Amino acid sequence: MPDIENSTVDSKSAASASQTVRALLGLRELILGGDLSPGERISELWVVERLGVSRTPVRAGLIRLQEEGLVEPIPSGGFAVRSFSEYEIRDSIELRGTLEGLAARLAAERGISHTMFRDLNDCVDEIDALLVGELSEETFSRYVEANANFHRLLASASGSQVVQRQIEKASTLPFASASAFVVVQSLDPRARETLVVAQAQHRAVLSAIENREGARAEALMREHARIAHENLNRVLENQRALSRLIGGNLIRRGTR
Repeated sequence: MPDIENSTVDSKSAASASQTVRALLGLRELILGGDLSPGERISELWVVERLGVSRTPVRAGLIRLQEEGLVEPIPSGGFAVRSFSEYEIRDSIELRGTLEGLAARLAAERGISHTMFRDLNDCVDEIDALLVGELSEETFSRYVEANANFHRLLASASGSQVVQRQIEKASTLPFASASAFVVVQSLDPRARETLVVAQAQHRAVLSAIENREGARAEALMREHARIAHENLNRVLENQRALSRLIGGNLIRRGTR
């Protein structure tokens, strides 16, 4: 006979988790979409009404966003939306690049499975195909997905769950992910050149991993992160691009 009590508890737990995820995603969208401004205190009641969830998952979502760095506690109680200096963003990019360099070195030194190497190669082959022909908005969107997949696979190729978790954590920092600025590149006439360079680096990293060249793989991956710094510069120099960047209203230029 089924354990009705345990089944009920499991159902409630699943529903609670679903509400928390809904609150987290909704809050993140409100912040990055500009509905909540930097420095603005977040009204829990307003969020509850806006998202259609209870206060408990909203509070849980706010705590998670504090861990991600999107909100900060304020003396009067509750949370406010954070803003980010370009220097903070550069530090976040540098941290991700350092960790991904470590992942590449470990993958080269420890070796990776044939299946993992095939998956990585399939991913860069997909990117090659996307770079042929016109760079449309759809192409950029598909590039973002393929590029993010390459970076996820590389983290997994390290063979270290510790390193993989830290890369995932670093990538959630505002504007630190490998694809944070790629979409706005569609406005830049130098876009193809940048993507071709990035793709050449992808290929070079795979070659270093295949040849068990740990130091080279690490150096290449850290250099690869420099592209994100260049993309940040271009976004800050182009008001139209900054307005197209999700969360661009949170960036403070030239302050520490």
